[in-house]
Amino acid sequence: MSKSSLNTLTLTQTIEGLKQKTFSLQELYGAINQAIEQNNQKLNAYLTLDDKALAKAEKTTHLPLMGVPIAVKDNFCTKDFRTTAASKVLDQFVPQFDSTVAKKLKEAGGVIIGKTNLDAWAHGSSTETSGYGRTLNPRNPNYLPGGSSGGSAAAIAADMTIAAVGSETAGSIRQPAAWCGVVGLKPTYGRVSRYGVAAMASSTDSPGPITKTVEDAALLLNFLAGHDPNDATSSPQQAPDFTAVLNKSIKGLKIGVIYQDIPGLEMVNEKLSEQLQVFKELGAQLETTKALDPRYAIGVYTVVQRAEVSSNLARYDGIRYGHDRSYFGPEAKRRQMLGTYTLSKGYAEKYYDLAQKVRTLFLEDNNQLFKKYDVLISATSPGFAKKIGATEGAAMFGELEDMLLEPSSLTGQPGISVPYYRDPKTHLFLGMNIVAPMWQEQRVIQVADAFEKNTQWNTWRNPL
Repeated sequence: MSKSSLNTLTLTQTIEGLKQKTFSLQELYGAINQAIEQNNQKLNAYLTLDDKALAKAEKTTHLPLMGVPIAVKDNFCTKDFRTTAASKVLDQFVPQFDSTVAKKLKEAGGVIIGKTNLDAWAHGSSTETSGYGRTLNPRNPNYLPGGSSGGSAAAIAADMTIAAVGSETAGSIRQPAAWCGVVGLKPTYGRVSRYGVAAMASSTDSPGPITKTVEDAALLLNFLAGHDPNDATSSPQQAPDFTAVLNKSIKGLKIGVIYQDIPGLEMVNEKLSEQLQVFKELGAQLETTKALDPRYAIGVYTVVQRAEVSSNLARYDGIRYGHDRSYFGPEAKRRQMLGTYTLSKGYAEKYYDLAQKVRTLFLEDNNQLFKKYDVLISATSPGFAKKIGATEGAAMFGELEDMLLEPSSLTGQPGISVPYYRDPKTHLFLGMNIVAPMWQEQRVIQVADAFEKNTQWNTWRNPL
């Protein structure tokens, strides 16, 4: 392989190459930095880059990740390294501590090469609400990358990093992964610590990997998962080895396929149906099933998320750190006002309490389905990536684009998005969403890995 194309390696390939001394860290970082120089000014995936990343990497070669460069969404606190949450409120904020995710990455030998763009405060599904300009989709720069982890997904798709980390509240890992044609894994709520992440909706925020392959996502999750005493919502149970199910047969697994009967989803359902034959060939049992209409989740998520946003953003008053509240963007202001309204006296029962009751119905519905099926499969997004400017005047853009993911986010269940179709005209991708019961990330990894390795859609396994 040419030294100039080392940036196109997967995480697994990179670690193996460094172990075998096929190339050096200097050569690896040279290729990554060259890709960033060529692409980032146009794509706007990174907000801040660490010019000392290589020097840090050279001190970590004895650790499992061996100094591999990793892009981290800019809502994770990083010690002595600017963290903005893509909002001008935190334009000059430099944390004095690491988020648990950043700390775990460093302890494993990963190096945070830069902080990636997002919708400000993670409010959105396009990366158009960023205070630092929109990110573009590397597959086709006339289109959006999705969001809110659009910068991390774009950095992966453009080979400007080896692996990346994002966060999902309702689709913010899986939806940009689908739009950018990469892999996005949302763990079970509580599997990965939220400590040090700029909180959006505290009852659904879930950090997770965005990578080139399912294998990479499983490997990176091994280093991110685990109990954290600083996060009361993190699970005390021991995390398994998520790579143990790679290359494992899916013969006999029961898969429930959900085609939501919603106008506008005909195309994604048709394309999804065409790809499911591979599961039958691999010995899995497929059955079409029904689930609670995700359109109900739109209202539930809107109320719950706005309510929790109004609480979480109240701390940003310009007194302890950051600028004052006049620096909030329009989307953050709208969400705070709506959230405060739904929590106010006389309205909380009408909106917030009712939303939580319907949320419970989604959990009960999924639990019933998982008594019969090992995993559930649907499309990740209602369609391909939308064109630049699609969010203008569209107050519910994110909720509508994430409707197929909101149920599993509200219920805390793990899900993964893998590419399952590429449009030859636009070069844009569709993503397949695979969901399992809580704490069963291994099931989604096993099924996604089998699909990826037996189809043509992953561009790192099957170059275009």
